[in-house]
Amino acid sequence: MISRRGVLKGLLGAFLAGIFASAYGFFIEPALRLRVKRWRIAPANWTAGPLRIAVVADLHMGEPFVTLKRLEQVVARTNALGADLIVVLGDLEAGHRFVTRKVSMEATVAVLARLAAPMGVHAILGNHDWWHDRAAQARGGGPNRIAGLLRAAGIPVLQNDAVKLGDGSATGAFWLAGLEDQLAIGIGEMIFRGLHDLPGTLGKLTDDAPAILLAHEPDIFPNVPDRIALTLSGHTHGGQVRLFGWSPVVPSEYGNRFAYGHVREGGRDLVVSGGIGCSILPVRFGVVPEITLVEIAV
Repeated sequence: MISRRGVLKGLLGAFLAGIFASAYGFFIEPALRLRVKRWRIAPANWTAGPLRIAVVADLHMGEPFVTLKRLEQVVARTNALGADLIVVLGDLEAGHRFVTRKVSMEATVAVLARLAAPMGVHAILGNHDWWHDRAAQARGGGPNRIAGLLRAAGIPVLQNDAVKLGDGSATGAFWLAGLEDQLAIGIGEMIFRGLHDLPGTLGKLTDDAPAILLAHEPDIFPNVPDRIALTLSGHTHGGQVRLFGWSPVVPSEYGNRFAYGHVREGGRDLVVSGGIGCSILPVRFGVVPEITLVEIAV
């Protein structure tokens, strides 16, 4: 029989555990921890050589969680990986209301400009990069302010566009395609119009060299053809709370199907980065902020 003292001890233990979990989820994991998550994949139709891609996604800049000092740490660790290529997958703007001090996009881009890799640094935009641009929202489209800042800093932004990389290098030639955001323009209460053009983007691949697609939201993946060897996405933050490989809330029509990590469906590969920052609430539990390193093996 459980004594009254035993019951009280159990309640106290549960209370303290709850306080610790809350403190960890709101203050320690989202603001202090950072890891490098590595995925090694062998896409079925990758005909070029080995390739290492460092992925920086979903910064959601804003104090006290993602400060300029933290971004400098992210940039330094990313550069130290020695990747062939670095990609920035959008959502530089803060994604929640618990920001104590804003971090300007000018200062953010100035730090991102320190990223360096042999095949360059390329970016796409995320939904928050569009939602925070009131002028673009009023126009119902571009030009986008953050895209302009990135380009001015020497970082190409792929907006339904593609570029061929690797000619004459050990990796061999391949295409890097970037899709415009799928939730870019608000047209009603929680109703959004995308600016993405998958057929038009794929139409810019003018030969049969293998291709990588950058798409901020992973929900496009069921429509991506086998022509694309690998799709890289962010947006979900791994659900921000993830226990035993399952997240209770994922900002995706497909729930946990594309919530996080490496997904292989048929002959197609997708890697979803857990990203750096937070959206809606500044909480992470079981999804440590990460720089994602994708190694394509042959």
